[in-house]
Amino acid sequence: MSRARGGISGFRRNPPPGMLVKCFTSSPPPHPVESLHSRLLVASPVSRKISESTVRRLSHYLRALERRVDQASTLSSEQLAREAGTTAAQVRKDLSLFGSFGKRGLGYPTGDLVTRIRTIMGLTRRWRVALLGAGRIGSALHAYGAFRDRGFDIVAIFDSDPAKIGTVREGVTIEPPSRVVESIRERAIELAIVAVPVEVAQEMVDAVVTAGVRGVLNFAPRRLHAPTGVAVQDVNMVMELEALAFALTVKGIEGDADEDPPCTATAS
Repeated sequence: MSRARGGISGFRRNPPPGMLVKCFTSSPPPHPVESLHSRLLVASPVSRKISESTVRRLSHYLRALERRVDQASTLSSEQLAREAGTTAAQVRKDLSLFGSFGKRGLGYPTGDLVTRIRTIMGLTRRWRVALLGAGRIGSALHAYGAFRDRGFDIVAIFDSDPAKIGTVREGVTIEPPSRVVESIRERAIELAIVAVPVEVAQEMVDAVVTAGVRGVLNFAPRRLHAPTGVAVQDVNMVMELEALAFALTVKGIEGDADEDPPCTATAS
């Protein structure tokens, strides 16, 4: 996991002091593949390249604003920073990348800023998503209502299990892998979630890319490769726990180093 100023990338220090909170976000992959969020920003009126960390903070800003939109007509950069777990200077810097927001001394209009961030992130439309894999992880993802709430509709499901093929889940018929390319093209699907065994993950990614998918959310525990112009975002829960274990271990080592060394007796 990459290092960031002040600690490990992805960790934010929030009250209570001393507790590390790991946000489930992935570090950019080492191979030349764009991140999913950065790729979606191509459709918005932004000419410069936006970093992965900036896009992640935009998501935090959006959720903070949505929590407060019915409570306050404006939020200052200091208030937004507290809600999002960053600094006021960082908020102003991030938003300045996308234009002019708010007025000095008056803060940001919450409703307007929600609309503009949603537009920047490509969240003012519905996204059609294919789910590859209807096992435990795939089934849990399909049942996760927040996808629909945020504009992501799973309209196709694929699995190799004969007992599952042809069954219907919330109006979506499970299809065999042989139908991936044809079905994705028929439905004009742009995003895919890969939740299949590691042995076939790359094969499935190759198939969805051939069909025209531009973004892949990968739950298989391996790095997947895609051509330039296709975004791949990796999610590995075990690696996230390993990162937490590392952070706590390093903290323990640093704590031990701060203690006074034990006294040793010397012969006279």
